[in-house]
Amino acid sequence: MAGAVATQIPGYTVGTWKIDQAHSDVSFTVRHLMVSKVRGNFRSFEGTLVTAEDPQNSSVTATIQLDSIDTNQEQRNAHIRSADFFEVEKYPVMTYRSTGVRPDGHDWIVDGELTLKGVTKQVPLKLELNGFGPDAYGGTRAGFTAKAEINRSDFGVSWNANLDGGGVVISEKVQILLEIEAVLDKDAE
Repeated sequence: MAGAVATQIPGYTVGTWKIDQAHSDVSFTVRHLMVSKVRGNFRSFEGTLVTAEDPQNSSVTATIQLDSIDTNQEQRNAHIRSADFFEVEKYPVMTYRSTGVRPDGHDWIVDGELTLKGVTKQVPLKLELNGFGPDAYGGTRAGFTAKAEINRSDFGVSWNANLDGGGVVISEKVQILLEIEAVLDKDAE
């Protein structure tokens, strides 16, 4: 069965992959003032993916430098780095470690543990395999899109303020979007 699943994924390549930060994006969206959404991303992150012969035995680990947050507004970035939100001096990184991979129709679910501010919670990622193929430098690339939603208060990121007309400044729900391009690590083989 394992080989049959892998052959149904065009170009599927077994190996260890390093996330190419220059061609990847780790971003989020959160509702602001009850009327709009603010988007942001992280500029510094790294990770390793292992694609196994049986895709369900694949894994991923990733680390995100929280001080690299960029919401396109420096005052907001500084506030998010503060103890009101990420408290980056005490908790400089956020990590993700997969605990399993399972099919979900034509896509996949990566089950895993997200650790933020010393709190670890199960956060499944809805994963789309975008493809595997050669690059212009003699290497091999893979592309993945992953989505998740978390409640930021579950991780102790709970600062908020009430609005005069009702509602709050920032929603509890945060949508996460990962656009990952990874390079096959020939040295790991």
